[in-house]
This record gives sequence, structure tokens and C-alpha cells, in this order.
Amino acid sequence: MSAWPDWLAVAVVVLSTLVVSAAIGSPIASLVLRSARVPEPPTVEISGDKRSPVVSRRESSPADGEVREVLRGGMWIGILERVGLTAAILAGRFELAAVVVAIKALGRYPEIRENPAVSERFIIGTLASLLVAAACGAAGLVVLGAVI
Repeated sequence: MSAWPDWLAVAVVVLSTLVVSAAIGSPIASLVLRSARVPEPPTVEISGDKRSPVVSRRESSPADGEVREVLRGGMWIGILERVGLTAAILAGRFELAAVVVAIKALGRYPEIRENPAVSERFIIGTLASLLVAAACGAAGLVVLGAVI
């Protein structure tokens, strides 16, 4: 008989796996993007209520127009994506993995459609993030198999 109840051991493994997935994904995705020499995302100049088709860098921001970063919130979206995918793998609900990826793709589609220059960054970053989440989920399943 083990010293810990089975549910507690499972909870510790699951929570640890989710935390590791969330924590290591951003540095790994950044490393992959730097290795692939993918440039930083540009900013989009917004004039009044209409977005200008001109994509500019932060340094050249105009005085009269607002400048908005393209693909903003990427770190938090990536963390939530990895947690969702890792949780789906740990739960054995692989169809939920497709839902997580679809939500991210649909949410980012308007920005990618307006600024095709960011699509490479989006794809490489997403694939790196998904691979980290899958590896963490698989490792968590191995540990769960050993614990219970």
C-alpha cells in the first residue's frame, strides 16, 4: 500500500506536468523562432477607424496614427494552448487537442490574413509549442502509468 492516496499522486503528476508544459514552452518556442531566423512581428498603423495596409516597425511609428502590434498576446495564448493540449493528452481526449488548435487558428486568422508576413512566425511558433505540449503530455502519461 502506498503512502499517498492514488488521487493525490495523480493530482501531483497532472499539475506538475501542466506547469512544466506552460513554463518551458515559451523559451523553447522563442529558441526555435530565433534558430529559424524568423523576424519579430511587425506593427500595424491604424489611421482613424481604418487599418492601413502599411505594416511598419515600432521605431517608425507615426505621430498621428495609433500603432498596434501584430500577433499581440502570443505568449499568453501559447501558454493556454499548451495547458489545454497537455490536459487533453493526459485525459486521453485527443479530439480536444483538435479543438484547442482550431480555436487558436480561428482566433488568429484575421491577423494572418491581413498581414501575410506573420504567417511564418505563427506556424513555426505554434508547431514548436504543440510539440512541447505533446512531449509533456506523453511524459506525464508515462509517469502516471508508473505511479498508478
